[in-house]
Amino acid sequence: MIRVLVAHDTYLLRSALAALLRRESDFEVADAGWPQAGEAARSLDPHVRVVDADCPGWRERSGAFAAGDGSSGALVVLTGGGKPGNVRRAYEAQALGFVNKDRSPDRLPAAVRQAAQGKRFVDESLAMEFLQAADMPLTRRELSVLSLSAEGASVTEIARDLHLSNGTVRNYLAAITRKTGARNRVDAIRISQVAGWV
Repeated sequence: MIRVLVAHDTYLLRSALAALLRRESDFEVADAGWPQAGEAARSLDPHVRVVDADCPGWRERSGAFAAGDGSSGALVVLTGGGKPGNVRRAYEAQALGFVNKDRSPDRLPAAVRQAAQGKRFVDESLAMEFLQAADMPLTRRELSVLSLSAEGASVTEIARDLHLSNGTVRNYLAAITRKTGARNRVDAIRISQVAGWV
């Protein structure tokens, strides 16, 4: 029996994913919102964890997964096409499964089975995202600055949150604008959100 934990912020979506996986006779499936995901993982001790890369909970915790947060089980990440940032974040979190949400639902059980065996599963439709993920121009610090800016934080608030000077934050924002080929900060945020970087 393969134990699977589905973590997602949205109840309806995680319930639908869990229901899809429960149709498989060799899966034991639990689902949880992100606040309860750690406790659910300790209780279930899953072989595989399934997360959605577009889910805010995953975006906030992807670094913890990469660093090793004590969660057990291989990681399978769902993402849409055209979001190389999601693929890169998942790869850095040592995901074994990469499933395109815009493809057939039968891809998810196949990815779970592969990941449970310690094997990598990559949806072939995500090949371009893998190639583009290697070309992400922004550093982790720049992504942190841009993420806070995208949430509406001012230069002063970003500087305080990241323990930087206002001038350093402005330099980061200028570098981000240049590296993304944007016209301004708002355009850099738009470009980065479309790519799945923030």
